[in-house]
Amino acid sequence: MIRSELIQKIADENPHLYQRDVERIVNTIFEEIIDAMARGDRVELRGFGAFSVKKRDARTGRNPRTGESVHVDEKCVPFFKTGKLLRDRMNGND
Repeated sequence: MIRSELIQKIADENPHLYQRDVERIVNTIFEEIIDAMARGDRVELRGFGAFSVKKRDARTGRNPRTGESVHVDEKCVPFFKTGKLLRDRMNGND
């Protein structure tokens, strides 16, 4: 599912809301999650999962084309851990 499909589904299930308002709500939620993660905060959506940031240390990598060693700077990467409800649904244990 992509963002526009999510917006359309929410708008269809809530006919009292204008589609532009639903779009603004969805975009605001995503922006808040992004902003929190950019600050290094953890975002937990109960039953769905938790978004967090993991720090990867600097290391020496290898260019796969040339085999040459290259320095890779430390970086932060997003990480998602599924919640119990989502895990159970995916495994057919509703």
